Amino acid sequence: MRESILTIPINEVFEPKEGCPICAMRNTVEEHISEYIMGAAMMEPDVRIETNRLGFCHTHFNSLLKQNNRLSLGLMLNTYLQSARANVFEKKGIFFTKGAKAKKCSEMEDTCFVCSKVDWGVEHMLETVFTMFRDDQKFRNLYCSQKYICIPHYNLLMSHVPTKLAKGDQKAFIDATDKLIENYIKELNEDVEAFCNSFDYRNAGKLHNEDMEHVRNSIERAIEFLTSRKPDVK
Repeated sequence: MRESILTIPINEVFEPKEGCPICAMRNTVEEHISEYIMGAAMMEPDVRIETNRLGFCHTHFNSLLKQNNRLSLGLMLNTYLQSARANVFEKKGIFFTKGAKAKKCSEMEDTCFVCSKVDWGVEHMLETVFTMFRDDQKFRNLYCSQKYICIPHYNLLMSHVPTKLAKGDQKAFIDATDKLIENYIKELNEDVEAFCNSFDYRNAGKLHNEDMEHVRNSIERAIEFLTSRKPDVK
């Protein structure tokens, strides 16, 4: 399949074969969106209206903080809080009851400007992933040689199979993805079990051997596999 502006970003996240490629894809889009809204876009009225309406989730507040531009984030938070005060907590009216305020407040937890943009970006990139898997044998081989697909992104991929692939192409994709999961979860389970067993007095000191790094980091790897996010621990 001929490389294009659509296929190049896909190959870039699949070629390293490090972890879940869909996580890498999500992380790339996430980084671009975070840089975009913390830059000049922060002052664009349309963007500010959307950030005031949708806010941010905990994960993406953290990603925005990592941009090291506290003034931009502070300006967005200022107008977001002003909007919340005016439209939820200080709004008056006979039809705006306490129950309505609680409902509005609950809705604030369920929306995120970055999530909405990342979901849109990933959805469009997945269109290309399915097309490449179907039409490009080289990419199919690359897909099948990945280390793993995490559980949340396995679920995402499987939810799209019925609409993105013809029936004749679905089995090959499902089988390839299932194999990636099966191979990795077996390896991961063995590593976590070895980590637990290392605390037995009969295995004292084994965990610190140079060749036991995969066992020492198995807890973090398991969390990333199950959640699609690296645990934020030092």
